[in-house]
Amino acid sequence: MACLEWVFCRVVMGASDAAAGWATGRVGSMSISVGMVTFDTTDAPALAAWWAEQTGGAVVDDMAPFFVMVTTPTGVDLGFQKVPDPTPGKNKLHLDCGSADPAAEVDRLVAAGATFVAVHDEIPDFTWTVLADPDGNQFCVAALPEAPQPA
Repeated sequence: MACLEWVFCRVVMGASDAAAGWATGRVGSMSISVGMVTFDTTDAPALAAWWAEQTGGAVVDDMAPFFVMVTTPTGVDLGFQKVPDPTPGKNKLHLDCGSADPAAEVDRLVAAGATFVAVHDEIPDFTWTVLADPDGNQFCVAALPEAPQPA
């Protein structure tokens, strides 16, 4: 079992059902489930610490310098694995983050070390801002959807 598979089994699924889930390729009645979103980086501890601070998360598994995992209040776990050479160019996968005050959140993230990339407003009544984390991984910040009002 590869190291990251072991981390997923031990931390995300729990040790008791890890073997059964990986042996069958199934978790419960689903044929696939997302355990975490993992970033390639040359400095796993530093990037994990940055994302933990920005999301209000916590570093819960630290196998530095090779792998660090962050849990977030929303339940989406973030993994950071050390690679000798990150994939060049624009990342093919990105995080879409929501905020009650996206403009203030963008300002806060930029002050914390994110880089402004662009603002998009191509969709009527919807705007989002693209930022990059300290490693250059792009992510978006938009307004949280409004809760439906009772009739």
